[in-house]
Amino acid sequence: MQQNKAFDDWLASTALGGANQSYIEELYESYLSDPQSVEESWRKTFDSLPKTTALEQPHTPVRDYFRRLARENHNEAVTVIDPAAGAKLVKVLQFINAYRFRGHLEANLDPLNYYRWKVSSVPELDYRHHGFTEQDLNETFNINHYVYKRDTIKLGELAQMLKETYCGSIGLEFMHVQDMEQKMWLQSKMESLLDKPLFTSEERVNFLRELTAADGLERYLGAKFPGAKRFSLEGSDAFIPLMKEIIRHASRQGVNDVVMGMAHRGRLNMLVNVLGKKPENLFDEFAGKHSSERTGDVKYHQGFSSDFAVDDKRVHLTLAFNPSHLEIVSPVVIGSVRSRQTRMNDTEHSKVLAITVHGDSAVAGQGVVQETLNMSNARGYSVGGTIRIVINNQIGFTTSNPNDTRSTEYCTDIAKMIQAPIIHVNGDDPEAVAFAARMAVEYRNLFKRDIFY
Repeated sequence: MQQNKAFDDWLASTALGGANQSYIEELYESYLSDPQSVEESWRKTFDSLPKTTALEQPHTPVRDYFRRLARENHNEAVTVIDPAAGAKLVKVLQFINAYRFRGHLEANLDPLNYYRWKVSSVPELDYRHHGFTEQDLNETFNINHYVYKRDTIKLGELAQMLKETYCGSIGLEFMHVQDMEQKMWLQSKMESLLDKPLFTSEERVNFLRELTAADGLERYLGAKFPGAKRFSLEGSDAFIPLMKEIIRHASRQGVNDVVMGMAHRGRLNMLVNVLGKKPENLFDEFAGKHSSERTGDVKYHQGFSSDFAVDDKRVHLTLAFNPSHLEIVSPVVIGSVRSRQTRMNDTEHSKVLAITVHGDSAVAGQGVVQETLNMSNARGYSVGGTIRIVINNQIGFTTSNPNDTRSTEYCTDIAKMIQAPIIHVNGDDPEAVAFAARMAVEYRNLFKRDIFY
């Protein structure tokens, strides 16, 4: 009790009480401005305060500045966006995204017009669906590099460019991919299609040469052995320049070994025109000539291995032997690639590439495809992505009505279970085929994920 009374007496006698806070603050600010302006006893008190590295500043001038600023009239220009113009811009962005999401549905992918039963019109791809009129086509919008790296663009020009990009000979399904980096890369790559020319004259002549070789072999086999079963590549001749372009582009990105698996269709053409099997050996098989080097299996089950020249290096190619059971070779190829990567200590999955080739009915109908896809990103089975090519001759082997082939829009819809992008290409456009081939290789090598073609 005595101690508390002494403390109370001290509080009553000292100037350092809460009631004097404002007075002491004013004294201290005067001291900061000019130490000689305060009475000597206070100056000694302030001098005895602990020193810090921070610079002490009077608060009064700061408070006075903001009070004065609040009283002043400000004449700075303020940009006000017209609500109607803002709403129009939102519709423009929705129009762009409509093509990114659904442009593939109106892409020129059907050279035979076989799927005329499908609904060909997608309302979202019409500018009128978004509330625009013909008068709006000449209006310029500030899209701030949202598409085609343009700051501004007229609606009419935008509509034409989007149609050429997303509804041409390539239809890209990629908006189901959740990874933003992958999605933006695919979007940028697709929208570079308008950067012409895509290929040099020399490359175009080379594509023509490869198409001619593919077509010539099929014509010869059809004329020489008209009754023999050969699972012709006719109608999908672009498969040969496609495979060669994938191998060339992969080699230039560091791939040394390519392992492939495919079913019957186009296999004989692949053996001769890609892997380099001698045509006379193939003709002997058609003629039934015996060879002690062959297994006796049918010619469209045969595998092969060879070296493929690319610039100044060679890439080793392997085509796995194939049974008649559709798609069963796919997991065999993946296992072969994984073992090679382990043997080469290829932990980055950059030296060995897996390519599997499917038929349109088999890829959707055979369960082993989905089983293999399910393991594609698992640590114990991943090979850093597989390029999966579907040769679509637009009819299943035993199906006459396309309505009876499947329950989905495309045979490749199973790819969405692992968020793999899907490139649809019209085989009658060799340059589109080659562009998509390079795109598939670059995506696989960059993101180490499967991609469907």
